[in-house]
Amino acid sequence: MKTSSTSLAGLDLLASAVVILNVEGEIVYANAATENLLECSIKTLSNQKLSALFLNGEELETVFKQALARQFADKRQDLALERAGREPLHVHSIVTALESADTPVLIEFRENVQQLKLDREERILDQSQANKELIRNLAHEIKNPLGGIRGAAQLLEFELPQKELREYTQVIIKEADRLQTLVDRLLAPHRKPHIVGDVNIHEVCERVRSLVMAEFPIGLSINRNYDLSIPEFRGDQEQLIQAVLNIVHNAANALREQILAGEAEITITTRVARQVTLAKVRYRLALDLHIIDNGPGIPSDIRDRIFYPLVSGRDGGSGLGLTLAQTFVQQHMGVIECESRPGCTDFRILIPLP
Repeated sequence: MKTSSTSLAGLDLLASAVVILNVEGEIVYANAATENLLECSIKTLSNQKLSALFLNGEELETVFKQALARQFADKRQDLALERAGREPLHVHSIVTALESADTPVLIEFRENVQQLKLDREERILDQSQANKELIRNLAHEIKNPLGGIRGAAQLLEFELPQKELREYTQVIIKEADRLQTLVDRLLAPHRKPHIVGDVNIHEVCERVRSLVMAEFPIGLSINRNYDLSIPEFRGDQEQLIQAVLNIVHNAANALREQILAGEAEITITTRVARQVTLAKVRYRLALDLHIIDNGPGIPSDIRDRIFYPLVSGRDGGSGLGLTLAQTFVQQHMGVIECESRPGCTDFRILIPLP
């Protein structure tokens, strides 16, 4: 499908996807970026109608016909192109009418990263709200009968004649206490008042660093890369300490093998991000905090669920650390994002700044 014309050779160097259509709306040229965007080989795309590649291709068909009729020189619009069995493609399209009888229309697609980010944040917020309701309801349903079970076990223990039999009631009491602790942790973010004051994010980071280094004094280095110009902001310092501590502590636990080898590293970076959209609100400035480790990465089977309650990638983990961290950050109008691959896991916290 690719033409040998030198006039088109430079299009393969573009990061945006470019297709050229004939008078029938069929693809006669596509650059390498198109193959990546559409997840389809150039050979497969050849001579296919562009509009037929998408479930809602009529939008593309309409604008193609307008370009063919020379109703405009070029036209720009944002599109959500739907594909069977896959996520929609959010793109900014530029349709250009060419001075060529055989290839009259060129279309450029640029992936709309901002729209993808907004959609992902909206899903996270909806999921977080559903999690909160589920946790509150479930915790209260568990809490009431749990107290009755523990009380009954204590009364039964007094009635048992043999000391050996009391071991069984002790098992019931201890397990009831363990579940009570779990329930209390589930309800903790909704019980404690939001104590607002001036927060210096570097004091938060240094407090977390000292706590984790006290627990892992050998084999782990925690590097700091701070932007000391970041201003203080209004927030709950204890909540933010807990949120950052949960992430750093999870990272340290994931680095057990590297710690034994003396190669474990966690890097805490602070920067200022500008013109950031969080939960559909635009902020001029935001704290951009990264917690990066050189561990094995998050297992692929739980990567999309790490902020769900009771989901843990570690044996014996409660699966509540990241859920609580997300809750505390969201209470500061912020978000947590995560990118992970073997050798590098990066948790990013964004919080609006004044």
